[in-house]
Amino acid sequence: MRRKLAAGNWKMNGMSAELEELSTLARMYPSPTVDVLICPPATLLYRAASTVQATDIQVGGQDCHANTSGAHTGDISAGMLLDAGASAVILGHSERREDHGEQNEDIRAKARAAMDAGLKAIICVGESLEQREAANTLDIIGGQMSGSIPDQSTGENLIVAYEPIWAIGTGKVPTLDEIGEVHDFIRTRLERRFGEGVGRSVRLLYGGSVKPGNAADIFAVSNVDGALVGGASLKAQDFAGIIDALQNA
Repeated sequence: MRRKLAAGNWKMNGMSAELEELSTLARMYPSPTVDVLICPPATLLYRAASTVQATDIQVGGQDCHANTSGAHTGDISAGMLLDAGASAVILGHSERREDHGEQNEDIRAKARAAMDAGLKAIICVGESLEQREAANTLDIIGGQMSGSIPDQSTGENLIVAYEPIWAIGTGKVPTLDEIGEVHDFIRTRLERRFGEGVGRSVRLLYGGSVKPGNAADIFAVSNVDGALVGGASLKAQDFAGIIDALQNA
């Protein structure tokens, strides 16, 4: 049975004061019945881990370097994230692909590094609006999966997040049928590549304008095991509505 996961990506948001939101969330969910993960900016990671250390809430990073150490000014290795208290790291988010020119092979190398360090790799895939309108969604997703997911992946070290680029932060959400089509496709591809056992054990998250008002419907869709949430994870009360919906799914 795949354990459900509510993951929050704070992106480039959050100062020390925002840790109070995490404290509030920790008081609300000391032992949630689903996995809860918050990925704050790296400057807050250690303090975030300390904030939730007495609870079952976990923290993660938003990116890591493919190398374990070296002359890479400004970068952070997977081992450094683990040392700061992280249990997972988001990789291949569309904002990294677009803003930093990351290619599938870059993400694959980072994912290998994360898995080797003992972190779960949350690998993001998703299509643009132009690709969706050209009916190329599944081809795009398939290519991203083939190029970005390492061969060493298992249900323990890999999570796949489907985030249609055109839905991130826009308020637009694919139809439930569209979400289901992509998640079923991802599941089938994983089973074909890694075998039924591993393929069925990998958790699949949906991301893209998930809010308390639409979360329950999304979580009822086939092969949706949780959500990767952006803006709605910044406030404890907003994220709580999503966690509650997942706990009741």
